[in-house]
Amino acid sequence: MDIYKINNIAKLIEGNSYVGRGIVIGKTEDGTKALTAYFIMGRSNNSRNRIFVENGDEVIIHPYDASKVEDPSLIIYSPIRKYENNLIVTNGDQTDTVYDGLKDGKSFSVALESREFEPDAPNFTPRISGMMTFANDDFTYQMSILKSADAEGTACNRFTYSYASLKGLGHFIHTYVCDGAPIPTFQGEPERVAIGNDIDAFTNELWNALDADNKISLYVRTIDLKTGEIENRMINKFEKV
Repeated sequence: MDIYKINNIAKLIEGNSYVGRGIVIGKTEDGTKALTAYFIMGRSNNSRNRIFVENGDEVIIHPYDASKVEDPSLIIYSPIRKYENNLIVTNGDQTDTVYDGLKDGKSFSVALESREFEPDAPNFTPRISGMMTFANDDFTYQMSILKSADAEGTACNRFTYSYASLKGLGHFIHTYVCDGAPIPTFQGEPERVAIGNDIDAFTNELWNALDADNKISLYVRTIDLKTGEIENRMINKFEKV
């Protein structure tokens, strides 16, 4: 068994109808850029009624058709925010929890101690989060998953992973193993995935591997470690005219 195997992200998810929401963080193969990606999927009309919108360094989820929003509490949030030399990426409003925690001098993991999995029994969708911290023309990153300790949702288990950035390597965490009733929560450590140099190739490969019926939006960002130059790619299945 090769515990250091680096997987092709498309191979990990193609043919899987529902991996839920996902975060990728890593360094390009040439070592010059940091990369992060976030995608959302949805099965219900409420979940599918969403688009990503850029607002400076921030990404916000908006309803595609505001008149059809049934419950905004778990579907409308800012998945990406920047605080000083940190870029925060999460699958819920815990983005704001981390942001506010950093402002108050807390660490990534300490800030998340105030949160737990989503209150959507019987699925108890985990909250997944990531943060990149930039310094000295390089970066480190952390990932977190807050998940139910049992099938009844009686307690929350919290896992935090800290990574050095290595050329061509990223880590991928998503909310679900696959579709189901209830939907099985992601298991184990974030998966090791290859990060190339071409943002368009990575974006297209990931988007095309996601289930055509359930995918909604994808956002990919690279940051040049020397210049700070940012490149973004955003795909919305539904676009406002």
